[in-house]
Amino acid sequence: MNYNAVAKRVIAAVGEDNLVAAAHCATRLRLVLKDDTKIDQAALDKDPDVKGTFKTDGQYQVIIGPGDVDNVYNELIKQTGLSEVSTDDLKKIAASGKKVNPVMAFIKLLSDIFVPIIPALVAGGLLMALNNFFTSPGLFGPKSLVQINPAIKGLSDMIQLMSAAPFMFLPVLVGISAAKRFGANQFLGAAMGLIMTTPQLAGATHYWNIFGLHVAQTNYQYQVIPVLAAIWILAFLEKKLHKALPSAVDFTFTPLLSIMITGFLTFAIVGPVMQTVSNWITNGFVWLYDTAGFIGMGLFGLCYSAIVMTGLHQSFPAIETQLLAAGKGAGDFIFVVASMANVAQGAATFAIWFLTKNEKMKGLSSSAGVSALLGITEPALFGVNLKYRFPFFCALIGSGVASALAGLLHVEAVSLGSAGFLGFLSIYPKIIPMYVVCELVSFAIAFALTFFWGKGHLKEEVASVEGETGFSASTEVEDEQQVEAAKTAGLEDEVVLAPVDGISEDLSAVNDEVFSQKLMGNGAAIIPSDGNVYAPVTGTVSVAYKTGHAYGLKSDDGAEVLIHIGLDTVNLNGQHFKSLVTQGQHIEKGDKIGEVDLDAVKAAGYDTTVIVVITNTPSYNEVARVEATDVKHGDNLIALTAY
Repeated sequence: MNYNAVAKRVIAAVGEDNLVAAAHCATRLRLVLKDDTKIDQAALDKDPDVKGTFKTDGQYQVIIGPGDVDNVYNELIKQTGLSEVSTDDLKKIAASGKKVNPVMAFIKLLSDIFVPIIPALVAGGLLMALNNFFTSPGLFGPKSLVQINPAIKGLSDMIQLMSAAPFMFLPVLVGISAAKRFGANQFLGAAMGLIMTTPQLAGATHYWNIFGLHVAQTNYQYQVIPVLAAIWILAFLEKKLHKALPSAVDFTFTPLLSIMITGFLTFAIVGPVMQTVSNWITNGFVWLYDTAGFIGMGLFGLCYSAIVMTGLHQSFPAIETQLLAAGKGAGDFIFVVASMANVAQGAATFAIWFLTKNEKMKGLSSSAGVSALLGITEPALFGVNLKYRFPFFCALIGSGVASALAGLLHVEAVSLGSAGFLGFLSIYPKIIPMYVVCELVSFAIAFALTFFWGKGHLKEEVASVEGETGFSASTEVEDEQQVEAAKTAGLEDEVVLAPVDGISEDLSAVNDEVFSQKLMGNGAAIIPSDGNVYAPVTGTVSVAYKTGHAYGLKSDDGAEVLIHIGLDTVNLNGQHFKSLVTQGQHIEKGDKIGEVDLDAVKAAGYDTTVIVVITNTPSYNEVARVEATDVKHGDNLIALTAY
């Protein structure tokens, strides 16, 4: 790579006078610009040395790749005369002068709190759905399975208990997550949640007489808003007390006073007020559903995928849990609409698979389509449908029609779950057939509209958004040349090992679109359970960042491996990381190359997911994650097949 030339092309594309500041991480140039509309996006998309671009948090990020990005950044600094800044400083520069949208800030707050606890709610919801199969009459005949076979009643009762627990004690889960988000001790957050749900609370009709003040013994099981308010107060008090109390008594009296004061305020004032607000919100959604009916559902379905683009959908779990807990007959209609929208986007993506002749887009659309059908639409939305534009709008129509049909048939969910084809597990058993019909309608309309419109317009559409898709005719020629070069490069079949212990998952699950869309290459992710990092290949250390958060390795058999520890952890500037290798050092499989304090990184608010990417993926015939969940360092993780 000609670093000087790449820097010149990037500067020309974004505009030298448009640059405010620049930094870089392990793979990307991070730029703050005066005016994003001045970017020559088409030039960057066609640039063979630029692997992708996107904007987030006020930064325009240009993906170059590990090792190369350092040199391109150095050239960019030389040519522009900008001062070198850290990624943390760049974040502050990007945020300075930026108006904060209070609505979006609140949505992000809810997202930060609820996204971590969704797996527990999904598990409880699916267990609830499973119990419905056992106990619902009319599903397999006039009697329920439990009535037909009493021997399974004990199993049904056990499943019922397990399914109810995450919702009954939801304030405990919210307390832990909210305490982390608000900066309080998570165990104090859990304690506050337990206090609000303890079985000893006799109910709102019973009172404590405190100096003549009657305080209701309300039990806040299934509640969300009251516990959010309580934990905010807890965090506020804890921070104030830590500053006010001398260290000799801080350890003992800060937790005591924080819990005691928060508990009193919660039961006396905050809890009753917030519960009333919660009831108003829930009743409002139920009223809207009952009043707008299938027309409202259709409009919601028509807009849902657009809502996903903004991130507003992250706030829906807070509303859905209240709908499920209210038991007012409306059920969770939001889940149904989400399922219709996800299936429609997946169908449109599959239509592109049939239409396109570009092998790279075929690979992306097939995997993204499957992901969307299972409830994860970001790869389909951002990787395929929005690039061509018309599939996105065709999917909106399919989703709108199917959602309206679901509203007409009163299709509702009884629990949270996977919003896609597997979502039938969360639907009232008697209306599962209707749910499946609505899903098929959503798929059929979105697929048909995309396919038949695309047959007549795809060439023109691709030509008009060539700069956006990055798949121009010249790029296809370059891809073919890369493949031919790869065939003669002498690469060997190889297996890359897991560098850490933990739970393996597909890259599409990573909360970073550069990795989830596989813009850097294919690979795997691991949710680590141990902070030791080991070499996954025998070869040479091509990049060893001083921050210790990322490593670039070149195996003796030709694989170029990027190990990235955590998301945005470059902002920690090496704190909590320790690198044990240097650039150019030869390593053997299993050699310890670094350490990370996972608990400290989590406490600092960072995702600790370890990403392993084969950055020269196009040089291989196939790069596939080994299907395994629990992995130890040294286990097979990624299989590479040479041409």
